[in-house]
Amino acid sequence: MVKSYLVPPNIDLKNLANEVGGFNEFGEKVSTNVILEKPITVFLNDLEIITSMTIGDYPELLALGFLFNQRIIKKKNEVRSVEFDSDLGVVVVRTYEDTNYEINSRKKIRTSGCAVGTVFEDLMDEVDQLKLKTTSLPVSLVYSLSKRINTTPSLYLETGAIHGTVLCDFKDPLVYMEDVGRHNAVDKVAGWMLDNKVVGSDKILYTTGRLTSEMVIKTAVMGIPFLLSRSGFTAWGVELAESVGLTMIGRLRGHRFICLTGADNIIFDEK
Repeated sequence: MVKSYLVPPNIDLKNLANEVGGFNEFGEKVSTNVILEKPITVFLNDLEIITSMTIGDYPELLALGFLFNQRIIKKKNEVRSVEFDSDLGVVVVRTYEDTNYEINSRKKIRTSGCAVGTVFEDLMDEVDQLKLKTTSLPVSLVYSLSKRINTTPSLYLETGAIHGTVLCDFKDPLVYMEDVGRHNAVDKVAGWMLDNKVVGSDKILYTTGRLTSEMVIKTAVMGIPFLLSRSGFTAWGVELAESVGLTMIGRLRGHRFICLTGADNIIFDEK
């Protein structure tokens, strides 16, 4: 019996898409669902952090995950409350104490005109020290997870123009998030993990997006040792993955893939 997702894809087309008319290749009138984009602004206590274009679902998890993946917030017990105002499109994350981001902002320790540069520098210092726990991943499981994810009803199958990210364990897909930006989808997964105190050392992350440095950094910060994608790689993404011990599989289509880092952790149990 197939296990159900803990968080399945949100396919609420009424609130996440609009039906738009057009013409097909034969000049015939057709209609299709087109994904909506909405701005979500994240505040950390009284400080505005970022405004991101998103499909608008799970805004609290998006905010938590973004702050976690930037290492501004590291543990759930730092968070006092998370409040979302749907009319304003604003999420306010309140902490019990000031974070380093706020302290640096007040001291005006800045690069590129704001404290974001400082956060990035601190984040990269932490990534440089990361070494993910190694374990083994059978190719048969890679194929099984990929098939189940790609045949799951989703916004992508309904509308296209969207990225999906799926948190898996070594048996099943668990949490399926989608958004117009792959980074937003990953941050929602990270927010769910933080909110539910789920560790990443025994998990696998699947994404439809490119395996860039940003994706590698987020996956490593989440403590996940395996990153799978049906898309390709960037050079810095490969370099960072090698550095932190991340096993990275790309161009995963059907029973084909390329592993550029961590091949020693793959069990080639299918020919």
